[in-house]
Amino acid sequence: MIDSHPRTKLAVAVLDGPRVDFGELDDRSARLAQFLRRRGLHPGDRVAALLENSTTYAIVVWAARRSGLRLVPLNWQLTSGEIRYVIEDCDARAIIASESLVATAASALENLSEPSVRLCDGTSAGAFVALDTAIAGEPTAQLPNQLDGPVMYYSSGTTGKPKGIMRPLGPLRYGEQRPIEAFYASLFGLGPDTRLLLPAPLYFAAPLGWMSATLALGGSVAILRRFDAEHVLRAIETQRITHGLFVPTHLVRLLRLPEETRSRFDLSSLKLAIHAGAPCPPELKQAMIDWWGPRISEYYSGSEGAGFVSASAEEWLARPGTVGRSKGSRIHILDDSGKECPHGQIGTVYFENAPRFEYHKAPEKTAAYFTPEGWGSLGDMGWLDTDGYLFLADRKIDLIISGGANIYPQEIEAVLLGHPAVYDAAVIGIPNPEFGEEAKAIIQPESNSTPDAALAAEILTFCRARLASFKCPKTIEFVPTLPRHANGKLLKRELRARYIGVFPV
Repeated sequence: MIDSHPRTKLAVAVLDGPRVDFGELDDRSARLAQFLRRRGLHPGDRVAALLENSTTYAIVVWAARRSGLRLVPLNWQLTSGEIRYVIEDCDARAIIASESLVATAASALENLSEPSVRLCDGTSAGAFVALDTAIAGEPTAQLPNQLDGPVMYYSSGTTGKPKGIMRPLGPLRYGEQRPIEAFYASLFGLGPDTRLLLPAPLYFAAPLGWMSATLALGGSVAILRRFDAEHVLRAIETQRITHGLFVPTHLVRLLRLPEETRSRFDLSSLKLAIHAGAPCPPELKQAMIDWWGPRISEYYSGSEGAGFVSASAEEWLARPGTVGRSKGSRIHILDDSGKECPHGQIGTVYFENAPRFEYHKAPEKTAAYFTPEGWGSLGDMGWLDTDGYLFLADRKIDLIISGGANIYPQEIEAVLLGHPAVYDAAVIGIPNPEFGEEAKAIIQPESNSTPDAALAAEILTFCRARLASFKCPKTIEFVPTLPRHANGKLLKRELRARYIGVFPV
C-alpha cells in the first residue's frame, strides 16, 4: 500500500503541473478519510468525484479505498442533469469537485439535501468547502480495521439510463493486496520501477484502475490534463515513462504527427504501450508496431469484470486481429439458442466464473447479466480459433464506442423523440476514421415538418442542450419511415447494413 513505499518518492505528477510524493498522498488521503468518517460516512457509502485529471484524484481514490467507501467517478463532460441523475441514483453522501466544475456540480445539486458533504479542490465556493481547509486539522492515523473500498463505476450496457456496478464489500481489508494488482504485476510488469503514463480522463475505469494498481505496487504515475499527441511523446522522454495506457484514438493522433515530430523524441524508456477500450483497426496496430516495435500490447475486458483477454505484440503479429487469449476464465461462444459454437463460428462471448456484482437498483438487469451457470457476458460477438485466441466480430449490438467512450443510442433516441418535429428516431454507430465510430441519427419527421438542413441543425441544437456533446449525433438523415418489426422492435441490423462504410464529409 502507499504507506509502505518511500515517502519522498514521486507518486503522481501532472505534466507541467503539480506533483505529490507518497508521503503527501498517504497523509492527505488519511486526513480526508478521517474527515469523511467524522461527517458520518461509513463503509459502503458513496463518494462522488467530479474531478479533472489532477493529483487530487489520487488522494480521493485512496481516501475512499482506505475507509471502505465506494468512489463514484463522474464524467465531467456530462450535463448537470445527467450528473444529477447519477448522484441521486447512487445515493451519494459526499461529492468532491474541481474548482472549474463547481458551478456544474452546484447546478446538478440544486434543491438536493444530499450529498450533504460538498468539497472543492480549490477555493471555497457557496456550499462547497475547500478541500485543504476541510482536512487541515484531521489526524493522519489510519482508521482501524477498514474494509477495502471498491470503485462504483456506472455502465448502462445498451439499455436506458446508466446503472451503478455495485461490488460487495470485503473480504479484503485495507492494506491487503487486491488480486488485480498481483495480476497486473505478473502480466504487464508493473512494480516499484514503473512510471505509468495516463493520457485519458481518470473517470474511465481503465485509467483509474491502472493508477490505483501502480501506486499500490510502488510505481509512479504521470497524467495529462488533456490528451495531446506531442505532449505524450514529450512525457515519455522527460518522465522516462515505462508503461502507457491508450485507446485506439490516441494511437491515430500519434500516427498523424509529422515525421519530424515523431522522430524528435527519445522513447527508449518505454517498455510497454497497452491499448484497450475500443476495437483497434489492424492497419493502425501494425503501423504502431512498425513505429514503436513489439512494445504494443492490448487487452479486452469491461467495467463489470467478466473476463480478461490480452495479446502481446508477438501474439497479435502471429494472428492479426485477435484480442488475445483469456487470462483466467474459460471463454464460451454461444449461439442465439445458448448452444456452444464450434471454433471459427461467431456467437456471443461469455466468461465462466464471472465476479458477482449487482446493478444498483436494477435487479432485473443483474439477473439478465448472469447465466444459470454463473457465466457473464459483455454482450460482444466473436469467435475462437483452435488455439483459444479470441476474435471480436462486433461489439454490443447497439453500443457505440467513440474515442474509447461509450455512447448509448437509446438515451439519445429518448431525447430526439422529445423534439416536436421528430416522429420516430434511431441512432447507430457508423465508422469514423479518427474516433473509430460516431453516432448517426436516422429520423422520420412529423408529416407537417420539412426535412431539410435547417431542421437538422435545430434538432442538433436541441440535443446539445440535453446531452453531453460527445453523445450528440454528428450527422442526421431524414427517411420516410424506419424499419420496425410487427412487435414494434426497431430493426437496427437493417440500418447498419444500409449505412455501414459511410464516412460523412
